[in-house]
This record gives sequence, C-alpha cells and structure tokens, in this order.
Amino acid sequence: MRFPEDVPVLTDDAVTLRAHTADDVEPAYRMCQDPVMQEWTTIPVPYLREHAVGYLTEVIPAGWRENTSWAWAISYAGKYVGTIDLRDGVGGVGEVGFAVSPEVRGQGVMTRALRLVVRYAFDTLGWSRVIWRAYVGNYASRRVAWKVGFRGLVTVPGGGVSRGVRKDEWVATVGRDDVLEPQGNWWAVPVLENNGIRLRAMRETDAQRVMEACNDERTQRWLSGMPSPYTLDDAAWFIASRPHAAAGGEAVTWAVADATSDELLGNVSVFELSDRIDKTKGEIGYWMHPEARGRKVMTTAVELVIGHAFRPIEDGGLGRRRLVVKCADVNTASAHVAEINGFTLVGTERRADPRRDGSYDNLLTYDLLADER
Repeated sequence: MRFPEDVPVLTDDAVTLRAHTADDVEPAYRMCQDPVMQEWTTIPVPYLREHAVGYLTEVIPAGWRENTSWAWAISYAGKYVGTIDLRDGVGGVGEVGFAVSPEVRGQGVMTRALRLVVRYAFDTLGWSRVIWRAYVGNYASRRVAWKVGFRGLVTVPGGGVSRGVRKDEWVATVGRDDVLEPQGNWWAVPVLENNGIRLRAMRETDAQRVMEACNDERTQRWLSGMPSPYTLDDAAWFIASRPHAAAGGEAVTWAVADATSDELLGNVSVFELSDRIDKTKGEIGYWMHPEARGRKVMTTAVELVIGHAFRPIEDGGLGRRRLVVKCADVNTASAHVAEINGFTLVGTERRADPRRDGSYDNLLTYDLLADER
C-alpha cells in the first residue's frame, strides 16, 4: 500500500488533519457502512474493504501528486474519525467535501476540520472562494457549513447525481475575505410545556393529523392559501419544509401536542424573523385540529411561544422586541387567542384578507411589545 507523502499537518489542538495511513483503512471501511453516510454521499453501495483501500492508497495520493485534490485524515482524540478534501481549484475557486464517523457527530469535530481546510485553501492554495454542496435534506452537513460562514445558499433542482439518480442539491460558498463564522440565525425548536400542552418539532408521523386539521372547513375558511383539498402529500411537504425555515432564520414552527398522548392538536409558528427592515419583530400564526377546539389549547400554546420569542437569543430564545398576530375581523376565535394573551388591536386593513370565493375580509392587526410583558 502506498499513502500520500509530504501532506501538511493542520491542527487547532483539538482536531488534527494529517496524511492517511494503513491504520485508517479499517475505520474508513467501517465508517462507510453507516446508513447515513451512504444516504448522503456518492460512495459505492455495498461498500467493500477494497473500496477503502483504493481510495486511500490510489485516489488520494494521485490528487496530491497531480495537484488536483487535497485530502486529509481527520484525527480526534488520537483516532481516525473521517476524511475531508479540497478539489478542483480552477481559477482560484474549488470545492470541499467531508465525512465523519457516527461516533463523533455532534461534537464539533467537522466544524473544526472544515475551518482548517478553508483557511488552507485561502492562505496556501491561494483560492478566492470555496464551494460547499450537499443533497437537499442533509441538515447535518448544512449546519457545519453554516457554522464556518458559508453563505448565499441556493437550491439547484436535480443538481446532484447519486448512483445514477438525480437529486436536488444545496450550494453555498465562502470567500477569502469573509468571516468564517455563522451568518444569520439557525433557530432551534425547543420543547415547551405547560398545562398539559407540549410544543415540539413537527414529525413525519404527524402527517395524518395535519391533513385532517387542514382539510377542516374552518381551517380552509381562514387560511385560504392552503391547498384544497389538502392531501397527505401536502402535509408531508409542510412538515419537511419546517427545518429549512428554521435553518434559514425565517421561522420556527411547533406541533401543538397533548403532553400525555403526544397527539398533534394543532400548529403554531413564529415567522417573518428575517425581515429585511426590522429583525426584532415576529408574527405568530396558528391553526387547530377540530378535536382540540374549545379546550384553551391554542391560548396555552401562544402563551408559551410568547415567552420563548421574547427571551434573549443568548438565553436560547428568539430575542424579539415586538410580536404581531393578524386575523380576519370575523375570525373571533383567533382574535380571542390574541386578546387573552395581552395583544392590543392596533389597526384594520380594509378588504385585505382574501376568501376562496374572491371576496375579502378586513384584516385585524394585534401587537405585543416585550416591555409590556
């Protein structure tokens, strides 16, 4: 076996990037058996030991020798835990790719490794920009890139190919003069609980209840922008889109659930969190499953959301200064939830809330300021 020579060692003391060795073959082979690794990368499936040998002893040395790609073993706590590489670099712009073992995910290892190689690309290879790519849905990779300052995220439909199948792809970049720190907010979805009501992240298993709620006559009446009829596919799309909104700093969405059974009772969101003019405000929206109405479920849910929204960002909240609720002037149930939670009616927009029949209701605006709580 031949391994690359003269590979520069990069380290921040916690994580070390070094040349691959014969001792890395077995852990690299084991890492590539991980289903998550196989889902989000283009490695062969099934992945054989000979694949690991070929990559570490042929592909990686050739890249260093020909000056077309630069790959390092990631060492953490003295053990091989993954591989990261730079490739192409034509015209001073190249791509980065990385993979890490399941046992160290979530410990910041890949973030440290990525920051090291991006600096190497700029300071040693003389690149002006590094490109990151991942298949849509790979939030773990996206979060690593976000932490290192990659920005300008776009979605390219069918932009990637995995084992002969086209997949939608995320692409973001970072430039030589950019700060290698997160840009914008990636909102968490904490569990909030009180009075038998639990707010939690949406789950795929909520789809049936979401479909039932969103097909309800009252929900369809007040949220005329929803598909009609509202299908199970519509519900699945809505649930799958919520992490994207949180990762982009745009919105936080909770399932409103029974604290005992965990059955979905409704939905509440804070959105408009990345308003271009005022980044300290947010709008609260909500809908209910018909079985949960009349039980003060949404009153409790909105109360929990208000507390979280006004909590400072450094304390895990959304750091909002002002919250808004909007509803049709004839939607007395929604208005009641706002009023009982201390919101003040501040305005009426005439014929601003569309109905499905083409007519319009007046739209009420309620607001609540943090210093009023």
